[in-house]
Amino acid sequence: MTEPILAGRGVVKRYGEVVALAGVDISIRPGEVIAIVGPSGSGKSTLLHVLAGILPADDGEVFLGTQAITRLTETERSKLRRTAFGFVFQSGMLVAELTAEENVALPLLLAGAPREKGIAAAREWLVRLGLGGLAGRRPGEVSGGQLQRMAIARALAHRPRVIFADEPTGALDTRTGEETITALLTVAQETNAAVVIVTHDESVARRAQRVIEMRDGRIAVRAAV
Repeated sequence: MTEPILAGRGVVKRYGEVVALAGVDISIRPGEVIAIVGPSGSGKSTLLHVLAGILPADDGEVFLGTQAITRLTETERSKLRRTAFGFVFQSGMLVAELTAEENVALPLLLAGAPREKGIAAAREWLVRLGLGGLAGRRPGEVSGGQLQRMAIARALAHRPRVIFADEPTGALDTRTGEETITALLTVAQETNAAVVIVTHDESVARRAQRVIEMRDGRIAVRAAV
């Protein structure tokens, strides 16, 4: 069996007296699509943020391959997020003052790529996601679906090993949401990136290879789709 690209072992996260994650074990293989579902407050977004190195775990370990993310400094985790991970959030979280191509190129530029190379890669990804004609537009000048496709292009431009998507269709209508998920999973499959999606949308969860249900900071159900 393929070794996990990302794994959590006994992961604990607390917010004061509240235990958001109570010893979670999870393994994700390269190219695998996992949906994390559960009621509000169940710990699903916290799990995503800890796996991505955005939040430090209070106990347990998170590994990217054989590298222990939980043993890295914040500076080292920040560098890892720029190079190994891609992110798609509900609101897109693009920089309003930058054009589409500048937003998509941003992870590459922050990682030290020459501007010309970063912009060229951004334009290529925008074309692949059907946004070639919008390279010079700013986030406020496009539709919600186009905004999320820009966010997907940004998440993929540096060819990450894992893509994290937190409610990526939450602000979209049903048809646009389906188109957005299709675009995300299609291009992720091309690069063999693992995808971790937190969602309340059952139609999105059905697109995953595995569904993990969180309750009270623990994994309650692990189901193949």
